[in-house]
Amino acid sequence: MRKARIASFIIAGAMVLSLFIPLRVEGIEVATRITDREIVESLVAIRGDIKRIDQRFDSIDKRFDELRGFMLWGFGVTFAGIFSLIGFVLWDRRTALSPAIRKNRELEEREEKIERILKEYAMKEPKMAEVLKQMGLL
Repeated sequence: MRKARIASFIIAGAMVLSLFIPLRVEGIEVATRITDREIVESLVAIRGDIKRIDQRFDSIDKRFDELRGFMLWGFGVTFAGIFSLIGFVLWDRRTALSPAIRKNRELEEREEKIERILKEYAMKEPKMAEVLKQMGLL
């Protein structure tokens, strides 16, 4: 049993030591040298891509501005319609009630005249005065 422990200890030590031994790598590829001309061409291509992206953003901004204008017009028309409707309702109510108010005023004036006439007649006629007292008009 002691020999088995020693053997496993030696194997574990060998495994740990094998981690520290550098391995030789064979698959390294040497990159080709990039010229200044290739760098400039790449930068020109990147700038062209950036300009196209800027144009797309500008067109999207323009579409948003158009949509914002359309929404403002839509809200303006909606609110104008609401206020017009409120104005129409108020005008209609006033014009519908004015004949009833005028008729009510005429009836009140007529009632006052009839009451005055009856009171004056009651001063001359005692039976009428008695009737008006019973009715609570005198």
